[in-house]
Amino acid sequence: MHTSLEKYIEEERFYKDVVEDGSDVIFVVDYDYNILYHNPSVRDTIGHQNLIGENFIEYLHPAIKKKVIESFEISKAHPYNSQIEFKFLCADDTYKYLEFNSINLKFKYDIEGLILDCRDISERKRDQEELIRAQKAKEQFLANMSHEIRTPINGIVGMINLLSDSPLTDEQAKYLEAIKHSAENLKVIINDILDFSAIESGKLKFEKIGFDLIQVINNVIESLELLAHEKGLEIILDINKNTTDNRLILLGDPVRLSQILINLINNAIKFTHEGKITVSVRCSENFDNTANITFHISDTGIGIPKEKLKTIFETFKQADESITRKFGGTGLGLTISKQLVELQGGKISVTSEVGVGTTFTFVIPYEIGSELDIKEDEKEKAGPVKPIASTPDLQGMRVLLVEDNDINRLYAANILKKWHCDIEEAENGQIALEKLRRKDFDIVLMDIHMPVLDGLATAKSIRTSFQPPKKTIPIVAFTANALKGDKDKYLDAGMNAYISKPFTPNELAKVLTRFYRPGKKKNNQNKLIDLSYLRKMCNNDEDFVQEMISSFVEKTPELLAEMSKAADEQNWQQVGSLAHKIKPNLSFMGIHKLKDLVLEVEQSGKNQQDLDSLPSKTEKLINTVNQAIQELKELA
Repeated sequence: MHTSLEKYIEEERFYKDVVEDGSDVIFVVDYDYNILYHNPSVRDTIGHQNLIGENFIEYLHPAIKKKVIESFEISKAHPYNSQIEFKFLCADDTYKYLEFNSINLKFKYDIEGLILDCRDISERKRDQEELIRAQKAKEQFLANMSHEIRTPINGIVGMINLLSDSPLTDEQAKYLEAIKHSAENLKVIINDILDFSAIESGKLKFEKIGFDLIQVINNVIESLELLAHEKGLEIILDINKNTTDNRLILLGDPVRLSQILINLINNAIKFTHEGKITVSVRCSENFDNTANITFHISDTGIGIPKEKLKTIFETFKQADESITRKFGGTGLGLTISKQLVELQGGKISVTSEVGVGTTFTFVIPYEIGSELDIKEDEKEKAGPVKPIASTPDLQGMRVLLVEDNDINRLYAANILKKWHCDIEEAENGQIALEKLRRKDFDIVLMDIHMPVLDGLATAKSIRTSFQPPKKTIPIVAFTANALKGDKDKYLDAGMNAYISKPFTPNELAKVLTRFYRPGKKKNNQNKLIDLSYLRKMCNNDEDFVQEMISSFVEKTPELLAEMSKAADEQNWQQVGSLAHKIKPNLSFMGIHKLKDLVLEVEQSGKNQQDLDSLPSKTEKLINTVNQAIQELKELA
């Protein structure tokens, strides 16, 4: 048998089987990419009968030609190169995906040439493209689901908050609390599904920013204390001495750390009926400027049976299948917590005894930072939203609320009125643009999914088609979308901030106070234009208003130029005549400030009176009308 194999090799029959009759396409090309040899598989794989003498590069797809040439150059400099993907022109004028491994003959025989062993990878690429399409479809489905669920939840939570401020009987308060609890459960469920999907697809990104560990922990506990106290439970924080003595600044993702802690502490509260929850934190500093932070979350709750501990972190698993029905949730909370810990290089474990309690322990390594690593704009990210000390007074802040959902619009408007904002409402982006053209606002709260014109298109239109200051008005994405990457998409469209629905009044207040300028007067005392008379006269026909503005902006400069020329020539009769001609147009545009001045110029010019003061009055009239024209251009 062995002798037969040696003879097979000696007679070079293997060359015919592997190279001549093999399924791979073999090319031999020189350093100028000219094809000097190819095996018969060229015909079977890409349909060409003879490519000898042709240039390999000329058969590449134009979109990848430059990239493949770069790979060729790398192949010329190394003995071997592998897995270079390219699209090659077939005999039927279609392109096929191939991949080559190269052998450089220069290194073995000092010959400037390459052997290219090419394999058909069309099926693999189709599978990849199908996977990408499936992933995009899944992401789109999750985005739609997020929006369709969050929108009604926002309305429900909003109405609950409004009703909570009204006088209620004990029975009504009880029912309202039940509705609120159900809405909160729905929020948890949708957040779990979105996070789990992001982790599964590998698209969950972690920040690396400076944060104060103690501040993060305190914020989390403060946000959950009320829930614990409602059940008669106490949350005890136990931090080792060397951590509390120094403000420990770490580099990492404080939001994800908060999420893990909230999940585990919330779980402990859920399954503990009496006693306490203890949060212990230990810091172990390493020699490489890193620290291992160990957290123990212990409770005196119902405990977990020993046989269930192995599966407690599995997807959709809970210690008892009836727990989901009894306590709510998705069964994803612990799975997500485990993955968030491990994706940050940490470990998580659990110990428990039925009837005694449970302890979850997790360790995450962090790089040690300094005060310089904590930026002002990152301090708010250190944990859950903190309550604002009192109801904000946003007196006179002009808000354009763009929202197509009636209930959500009612909820937001009600809150804004309590804060003494001046509100205009719009049901879609097109109406919002019309209102912004004819009025001044300080901020726009912009829903994303709307009929006629959506929020992204509206924001882009404001940034590209308006003149300052309206062009730069703060725009806040006010949306039920909550997938990773949404925020970047809104910022790219020209928006300044993002509020996810369902939102709390506190979250809305934090954003609005960022943009509120109390020192800036909200009245129109410095404005020349008042279009209220024109709108009343045409019964709010916006097309007519815009036509009148365009006509005034287009024709008035010619009259002003004539007036300026007449004044230079001291032709005061002509100046008075032109003032008379301009006067009714000023009334139409509501330029009341010029009412007396234009009359004085008209009469002085026609009657040749007060000629000493007429030049300065004429100049003031011309300058002020020009200023009014600039204001009108912003509205056009």
